[in-house]
Amino acid sequence: MANSLVQVVRDYTERQSGGSPFFTDIDGMWILRADHDKPASHRIFKPALCVVVQGSKWSTFGDRRFDYKAGQALLVSIEMPALSKVVDASPEEPYLSVVIELDLAAMREVMVGIDIPAARASSNGQGVLVTEIDGPLSDCILRMVRLLETPQAVAVLAPLIMREMCYWLLTGPHGHEVAQIVLAKGHVPRVINAIYALRDQFTKSVRIEELAAIAQLSLSAFHRQFKELTSMTPLQYQKRLRLLEARHLMISGVANAETAAYQVGYESASQFSREYFRMFGSSPRRDIVLLREAVADLTP
Repeated sequence: MANSLVQVVRDYTERQSGGSPFFTDIDGMWILRADHDKPASHRIFKPALCVVVQGSKWSTFGDRRFDYKAGQALLVSIEMPALSKVVDASPEEPYLSVVIELDLAAMREVMVGIDIPAARASSNGQGVLVTEIDGPLSDCILRMVRLLETPQAVAVLAPLIMREMCYWLLTGPHGHEVAQIVLAKGHVPRVINAIYALRDQFTKSVRIEELAAIAQLSLSAFHRQFKELTSMTPLQYQKRLRLLEARHLMISGVANAETAAYQVGYESASQFSREYFRMFGSSPRRDIVLLREAVADLTP
């Protein structure tokens, strides 16, 4: 990654008050910084380009792990729960990342009149991939961050730079995979519709037959395509959403472990506690205590 981008991003973070993440004046773009390696954390990724400017990180979606470092980006095309960890960061060389949400409408407009690369032999239709950020795409990221120095120009210039980024993503080595999502062709968009139906009703009992019907696939084909995109089964996907939402309810103080369990769809508090422990490595009550202590330690 070019030294100029590293310096611009680092300078931006050092001018900000508060801590990471830093939400910017550009809608859908934020900047992350970590001065030390961080414990792995669970979160939900939205469709976005997660560019590593300095340092390195890994993210696990289901049973598939992605390692990405400076000069690379994690491209997430579907909203999915994941486990992530910063593994290369120090006060001298902090981990720096620029996250830009994908503008699918802009991509559809850009796709008119350009040739999309054919599918690679290694392409398997997955909803997450690691891609190189170099050349003109790296330059777009640099100009987008520099634009933060002139907020009055954001409304005019940011959409133009976004369109250029879309062009380089669509014509790059993973252009076919990106286009498959954007064009809404074949089984992929129908499976995505089923994924979002599951997401919107994750507190209810899963009826795989209903999800398969949304995707217009047989049960076996739906299971296969769902896992290719998310690296999870529908039940695993639902479980992670439930546990992440329960954790949010508890850390915000609006529910205790038992009420959170029932609010996210569990019928048994003991089952909730067992599954919570498997995912987060601690009981619900102990985990929330540790999280609140960690937040207190960061408060000036």
